[in-house]
Amino acid sequence: MQITLKFYVIELSKYLIAFMMLLYTGLALVCNFSKNKKAVSICCSFQSGVLLVLMFLCFLDMTFVSGKEEYLYLFAFITLFLFFMITIVSIIYDRSDRVLLNNMCLLSGLGLCIVSRLSFHKGFRQYIITLISFAICLVIPFVIERFRFFRKLLWIYAGVGIVALLIVLTSTKVNGAHITYTIKGFTFQPSEIVKILFLFFIAALLYKYNDLKWIIVSAVVSGIFVMILVLSRDLGSALIFFVVYFMILIMSTHNYWYLLTGLVGGGIACVVAYNIFDHVKVRVVAFLDPWTYIDDKAYQITQSLFAISSGGWFGNGLMQGRPWDIPYVDQDLVFSAICEEFGLLFAICLLIICLCCFYRMMYMAGVIGDKFYQIVVYGIGVMYIFQVFLTVGGGTKFIPLTGVTLPLISYGGSSVLSTYIMFFIVQGVYIKSLKYEKTLDEKVTKSDTKVH
Repeated sequence: MQITLKFYVIELSKYLIAFMMLLYTGLALVCNFSKNKKAVSICCSFQSGVLLVLMFLCFLDMTFVSGKEEYLYLFAFITLFLFFMITIVSIIYDRSDRVLLNNMCLLSGLGLCIVSRLSFHKGFRQYIITLISFAICLVIPFVIERFRFFRKLLWIYAGVGIVALLIVLTSTKVNGAHITYTIKGFTFQPSEIVKILFLFFIAALLYKYNDLKWIIVSAVVSGIFVMILVLSRDLGSALIFFVVYFMILIMSTHNYWYLLTGLVGGGIACVVAYNIFDHVKVRVVAFLDPWTYIDDKAYQITQSLFAISSGGWFGNGLMQGRPWDIPYVDQDLVFSAICEEFGLLFAICLLIICLCCFYRMMYMAGVIGDKFYQIVVYGIGVMYIFQVFLTVGGGTKFIPLTGVTLPLISYGGSSVLSTYIMFFIVQGVYIKSLKYEKTLDEKVTKSDTKVH
């Protein structure tokens, strides 16, 4: 009887999880594209319930398969956290965007789920990091609303960012690259936080200056950031910095010739990197002909492709696959593990949610009147979706592997913290812009009243 019940729970959960994810994604699309505020509010409330049911099904499945009750305890902690986050943010910041907030909670919950499936210890650690990140970021909208000096710290952003990357350049190599830095047992990846400073630097410079001279200055300073990352062999981050800079430049100046400049410069940089760095050659060879080097250079990508193909539409079920066969699966190729155990339908829905986050950020950037903050939000949106593209594209052999994390899904404290900071910056700027518009409308109304 116990075996039969376990079998039915495992089998049914695959389809129920896929259905709940499909339902959530449908609601997310309605929330993004509907102009009816009441309908959006209802959909957002319904989304929250679907999210909690989805989490319950995932952790119930893991509990039955593993026979360990600790997964249910972790589910209880995660559920309380997600409910608390949605409730607290909505109460403290009543003008926050619930659509983006719900999607952030879903991605956080799924990240904690898949990481704890791969390693319960890492999952619990990721949960603690997420709690700390939320506690830190909760004050960001308040700070953005109260203080106005952020656009004035132009060279401080550049200086602090460059120094932080230079310090990492002197650190011990990890997997052939200078990426992390350790202080008293705590390891973090400074480039994750520096990319936010980089965004603020570019936004502050292009807000204040928009002529050719200062555009050249911005290119030179951006080049310094990228070169330090290249010397550190953190080529994934270097590529993100490079692309985001040109996209912000085009958005700020509306000069599409910079796109051509970026494409040419990027092409030359790729050729140079291929000829200088051996590990780039390895990844390109693995990308072009993975099956010839299946036991050597292309082992990681071929195992990723095997995992994706084995899952089918509904997956093998949580804890029913072999994701640990993929090297660094919890960081670089977590999307492949999701495809294997959750299925392609679930994975496609996940990508749609990521696109919804990007669309929402672009929408919010469009309604922001302040050019400085508009550039910041636009840059955050581009940085977020490009990182998703690099991770998913690398794992599916659409592009060579870059070794970057999937935001809020992959294991990594620095990645979670930086993504939370970016999402809450977007919320803070949006809240600030809505309050400014309300104040402006009240002044206009009072002025009209006096005239009449």
